[in-house]
Amino acid sequence: MGVSERKKGRIIFHIDMNCFYASVEMAYNPKLKGKPLAIAGNPEERKGIIVTSSYEARAKGVKTTMPIWQARKLCPELIVMRPNFDRYRKASKEIFKMLSEVTPYVQPVSIDEGYMDISEAENQGTPLEIAEKLQKRILNELDIPCSIGIAPNKFLAKMASDMKKPLGITVLRKREISNILWPLSISEMYGVGEKTAKKLKTINIETVGDLANKDVYELKQLLGINGERLKNRANGNDTSPVDPDAIYEFKSIGSSQTLPEDTTDWKDISSLMNLLADNVERRMHRKEAAGRSVQVTIRYHDRKTITRSKKLQHYIDSKADILLTANELLQKHWNMEPIRLLGITVQDIEDKRNLGKQLDIFSYEKEAKKEKLYSAIDQLSEKYGKSPFKTLQSKVNESTEQPRTSFQKDFLDDYKR
Repeated sequence: MGVSERKKGRIIFHIDMNCFYASVEMAYNPKLKGKPLAIAGNPEERKGIIVTSSYEARAKGVKTTMPIWQARKLCPELIVMRPNFDRYRKASKEIFKMLSEVTPYVQPVSIDEGYMDISEAENQGTPLEIAEKLQKRILNELDIPCSIGIAPNKFLAKMASDMKKPLGITVLRKREISNILWPLSISEMYGVGEKTAKKLKTINIETVGDLANKDVYELKQLLGINGERLKNRANGNDTSPVDPDAIYEFKSIGSSQTLPEDTTDWKDISSLMNLLADNVERRMHRKEAAGRSVQVTIRYHDRKTITRSKKLQHYIDSKADILLTANELLQKHWNMEPIRLLGITVQDIEDKRNLGKQLDIFSYEKEAKKEKLYSAIDQLSEKYGKSPFKTLQSKVNESTEQPRTSFQKDFLDDYKR
């Protein structure tokens, strides 16, 4: 497909679905409209986590990642539903199909948002007309609301789409950033997470404007090359293209999951590690990839989070190898305090076809013979959920609908299939 090369006079859209999971459920069941609705990983579990919620629920204080018990305390009438990922994936594919009918330059970034470069779509109307038609079409045909940011680059378009929800269309011009963007708190800037915001505040950066006007040398001393990148964005500069093929670029493949309850029970922890390694292996086979580093993420009961990794001498792609190294890291670095979340990530990823002799040829051939089997299992898993050939007997696996960080990445894996 290629990327959008036009540098001057670019017109970029950022499309962001409003309360996507909840909106899809309301589209399927209109009786839910106007009611406080939340989608949660495991409604039966006291510590189930809110994945998303409707604006009616948000008005009562319900937030993403909030435990269900806390959400119900704030909003006793809250309707809580399990996620239906097949339903969300189907809706998302229909949305991106509509976007691609406007321009070939569409870059999905998750299941419910993406960028469009409409610089060459002048024959379809003005940017505002195109945005209005697209927003109305998604709402009329799928009954799903979205917000659209319009700007000369991806960063400003992303910031603009957040400024009016639901069903907002916001234009953010570069000449307007000193009045619109700079007064915002630094924590509201796209690309600045909680940890980065804390670091920036140590050098008296409280707003986007403070960042825009800060000495670049001081920023690089604090954040490295990312300091310069963030300063450029704060000044409205972002040259990154809308790249339809960006969904195929990956450096790591991982999976993480929250336990039903904080625990030190090795049986539960081991079962979850087994499940995570299985997820990672399946995604690696789907991408025909292998990796050379394994990273384990441990989040404790107090939300303190650590990551530890190990570089290997050879590339791996099997569950057994992934789990062996991951368990080694866990046993070495776990401080025996109750664990809330675990994650396994394989890093230094390479396409198998590019590895040549770096892969063990016997192992590669052995795995290649299994590709049809993996493909069949993937198809059955997509249809029936977790592999129908395995039944795990622990509390961990009773909550397979608990939200996993890999779902949105899995969607991107499948986007152009």
